Amino acid sequence: MAEDKSMEPVSGHEVETDGIYENEWGREETLKRGDEFPYDPVMGQTEWKLVSLPLESQEREMYKDTTGNTKPRLHVDRGDK
Repeated sequence: MAEDKSMEPVSGHEVETDGIYENEWGREETLKRGDEFPYDPVMGQTEWKLVSLPLESQEREMYKDTTGNTKPRLHVDRGDK
């Protein structure tokens, strides 16, 4: 029996760590925290493995425009009490 019981994230799960991920078919994607692991265009749902953390220069590029990754805030401004 295998000692390692961890499971790799699969398509549709939320990314927890910024980095470069590779699926079991060799496709690489740069993903950031909060993104969703994509489905493979040919194979569908697939497992993803973190292969590299982003370099500082890559990180700046990843977070240059975060508007697509920002969810609307769900609070009500009640003013001063």
